[in-house]
Amino acid sequence: MPAPLLMVLATLLFATMGVCVKLASELYAASEIVMYRGLVGMVLMALMTRRQRMSLRTNVPGMHLWRSISGVAALSLWFYAIGKLPLATAMTLNYMSSVWMALFMLGGAVLLGAQRLDWRLVAAVLLGFVGVALILRPTLDQQQLWHGLAGLLSGMLAALAYLQVTALGRAGEPELRVVFYFSLGGAIAGAATTAVAVGTLQPHTLKGMALLLAVGLLATTAQVAMTRAYAVGRPLVNACLQYLGIVFSFGYGMLLFRDPLTLSATVGMLLIVAAGLAATLLRARVAPPAKDSQFNPAEV
Repeated sequence: MPAPLLMVLATLLFATMGVCVKLASELYAASEIVMYRGLVGMVLMALMTRRQRMSLRTNVPGMHLWRSISGVAALSLWFYAIGKLPLATAMTLNYMSSVWMALFMLGGAVLLGAQRLDWRLVAAVLLGFVGVALILRPTLDQQQLWHGLAGLLSGMLAALAYLQVTALGRAGEPELRVVFYFSLGGAIAGAATTAVAVGTLQPHTLKGMALLLAVGLLATTAQVAMTRAYAVGRPLVNACLQYLGIVFSFGYGMLLFRDPLTLSATVGMLLIVAAGLAATLLRARVAPPAKDSQFNPAEV
């Protein structure tokens, strides 16, 4: 299958996963969903690594630990936001990761004493935050504001997870091993958070088990499709196509959850997409992405 079609498939699967997370949030806490998603991912990655005769042993456990901390935190906050916000809004806030990456680049340039800054990158960052303001202010009341901030923070942590994934790739770690340890971290963190914050696991129903299994299968299948797309396709084309996930989430939200579609929120989402695309293009001109950078906000 051509890389663009693989990317479209991956974004559709991630958006569908978001639907399952939103439905599952009515039955389970976000930490439980993260735990079960991690368990499913662990089993699938273990089977795939065994099939490819790949060892799960790693020489850089500390790097995997930091990647799991940032990635699991981002995933937990994103799942929490999906359960409390309109689906497209939660997706868009998480997709702010490209804008956060641009902001990190600017901060690093300042700390290193750069003589000149790329003001196009500065403009992309500001444009992204204008989009966030348009989404949060008109569509969220004071109580929902915290949910929106959780979604925004998930995008920032996803950007940190991207940095860790890039570092792991440069250290020679294969993608399946990276995803396995991320899933392991999610299962452990989800179980610990559930024990402390919730106290007990929610009883299962057939609907609940089906949704939890779907979350894990959809996320893993989407990641495999995306990984393949980055392996055979053009990184910038793939990065641009990732934003179709917001379009799919818009459709799901309106059809299944009757999410409101306001003019301000729509303009805000379009600004975030434009800022993310601009930041991606400008970053690529500064430092072309590594071969292993098959990152997506939905799979941090």
